[in-house]
Amino acid sequence: MTLLTGVDRLFQQDENPLAGKRVALMTNPSGVTRGLIPTIDLFRARHGTAFTLAAIFTAEHGFTAAGKDGEAVASSTDPISGAPIYSLYGETYAPTPAMLDHLDMIVCDIQDIGVRYYTFAWTITHILEAAGAAGIPVMILDRPNPLGDAVDGPLLDRRFASLVGRVPVPVQHGLTLGELMQMFNARWNPTPAQISVIPCEGLQRDTSWEQTGLAFVPPSPGMPHLSTVRQYPGACLVEGTNLSEGRGTPLPFEIVGAPFIDENQLAERLNALAIPGVIYRSHVFQPTSSKFSGEVCRGIQAHSVSPAYRPLLAWLRVIQTVHNLYPADFAWREASFDRLYGSDAGRACIESGRPVAELVAAWDADSRVFREQCAPYLLYTGG
Repeated sequence: MTLLTGVDRLFQQDENPLAGKRVALMTNPSGVTRGLIPTIDLFRARHGTAFTLAAIFTAEHGFTAAGKDGEAVASSTDPISGAPIYSLYGETYAPTPAMLDHLDMIVCDIQDIGVRYYTFAWTITHILEAAGAAGIPVMILDRPNPLGDAVDGPLLDRRFASLVGRVPVPVQHGLTLGELMQMFNARWNPTPAQISVIPCEGLQRDTSWEQTGLAFVPPSPGMPHLSTVRQYPGACLVEGTNLSEGRGTPLPFEIVGAPFIDENQLAERLNALAIPGVIYRSHVFQPTSSKFSGEVCRGIQAHSVSPAYRPLLAWLRVIQTVHNLYPADFAWREASFDRLYGSDAGRACIESGRPVAELVAAWDADSRVFREQCAPYLLYTGG
């Protein structure tokens, strides 16, 4: 069976659920049909006839997904439809009452990557909260999770909540965006919105991205490849240190380094740990932006070599090893690292010299709890 995403199915229904409505679309270039037609183009083509495209909402990196990481995005106007483009990564993270005025429905179609740190899902939670308070229905056009249904990592401690994690979900949550938003709306939205999800057709929980037959459209500048996505659950933690995570190179979140590292020594130490599913290769690079821009950095590239690979474990051991090898040079960005990890437990473990196995045991316990909690919101069955 050919897998169809939510947007592929939206206008195939007997009745157009958007007919006659004033609709806002939250999207970016990753919102495309199976045939790579942008969702925004489908909505523009129907604007003024089937329904009114009354507004466009954008998340981090903006409508074109070209904005730099963490850079505020300004609101603007769509030159084709004339609809206002409201940034939810600038002056506000949530739609204001003025942005919601005269809307009948909000539709969200954007590619999430299944990792708690990624901000798109949390932008939609702000939409759900505002829409619930305003009585506006929200529709999610679902897409596969590129990381499948694997669950790993600690649950977020809400004392460390931010736009890289607002509620207690693991680093890898194993849910599609539609499933995660149903769960958020039911469990954590103070004024639940009327939410509907158009699920993917032909998707099962154990379907790999390759099996979907879908092209991977980069959802942000720092997420250029599917291989990047598969390292990101662990490699993103490097942002909470003074090490380069590879921004400003062709391999963001697949490499790590700094001028003070001996790349061969680091690779040797890491490979001696015999971590399942990963081989570390010594690597030298020179970022053109971000940390150590213009400087030669020495470090490693992590290569996933089997299904046993756990990126969070693999990269936490990288950080631990650099911390131990270069104590005078390594430094934390404490607030950033703790927000990403979801608590101060990861940093405390490394600083105290305790075994990382203690953290892994806690992750596994958290994963069991989360799988039980999310069960009522699952849209897809197993293999």
